Amino acid sequence: MPNRPLAVRYEDAFSLLAGRWERIGLALLVIVVLAYPWVASPNWITVANLALVSIVGSVALMILTGFTGQISLGHAAFLAIGAYTTAILGTQFALPFWLLLPVSGLVASAVGLAIGPFALRLEGLYLAIVTIGLAFLTNHVLLSFPDLTGGMAGLAVPIHLGFGTEAAFLSERATYAIFLVIATLTVLAARNLARSNTGRAMMAVRDHDVAAAVMGVNPARAKITAFGVSSFFAGLAGGMFALQQQFITVDPPFNQLLSVLYIAMIVLGGIGTVFGAVAGALAFVFLSPVLEIIGRATPGLDQLSSSLQSTLLFAILVITCLVFEPLGLYGLWLRVKRYFMAWPFRY
Repeated sequence: MPNRPLAVRYEDAFSLLAGRWERIGLALLVIVVLAYPWVASPNWITVANLALVSIVGSVALMILTGFTGQISLGHAAFLAIGAYTTAILGTQFALPFWLLLPVSGLVASAVGLAIGPFALRLEGLYLAIVTIGLAFLTNHVLLSFPDLTGGMAGLAVPIHLGFGTEAAFLSERATYAIFLVIATLTVLAARNLARSNTGRAMMAVRDHDVAAAVMGVNPARAKITAFGVSSFFAGLAGGMFALQQQFITVDPPFNQLLSVLYIAMIVLGGIGTVFGAVAGALAFVFLSPVLEIIGRATPGLDQLSSSLQSTLLFAILVITCLVFEPLGLYGLWLRVKRYFMAWPFRY
């Protein structure tokens, strides 16, 4: 059964919003996100800022794993590169944050393009092992230059509004507004990428690279492009995280657990869809404080740390969701959407 109205014009087929209800839903979403920082407490605004960072990071991983089928367990390495690029350039050269964020993405993208050729002859678990090596190598390099990166002690992240200006302070609401714009542009870019020739080539390689090559798709170009684009947005997310935290260390948070959590986000949300990346990131970040409260009240879990409690409960949530709906939150959304499209009929 279709999940959108029948397209009778080319303009309908290429429209981002398929029908009236999607436009109404988008209008309600805009109202909610604009009103959120004015009705939420400072703690929950901070949670929303972390959610926006996670949206950019999960969209980055979705492009690589969901669109192209390249399994990466080194996603935290690109986040670390972006975060430390923002911190080091801001500390050493007092560059404005609005310039540091794209530069962080470009530096991470350069590393991703260097790793991309390894994906040409490796697939599945073999590629995952290579990306794990990248994560450990990145952490080793960052810890090997303590004069530049702060080493185990960490590094402060100054925020400069202009060239050569004194470090400033961004309120949670100002940070929310900046991150909201970046996350929105990232989602729109990913949606348009999925509908472009490049995105379709990535998905063809994901489904069957040999068949895609027979049809004229260049698998090597698609894989390397996916690594470059994905690492750019991951570096951008790392820079956003550094600005949000204002002080960063290597481990935690840029360890193997962070890479696994991002994979869990896109799997829970719905692999292969931008909707899934956004939904999975929002579900993970906003449910973490709730799961910590549940963990403290659950016998047997109250002996664990709060992070382990939320991680364990989130893992149970992901497994339960995938058992009943393999497409994750995206599959649940399709069920609701199809029900109302066919209402009052049941077929």
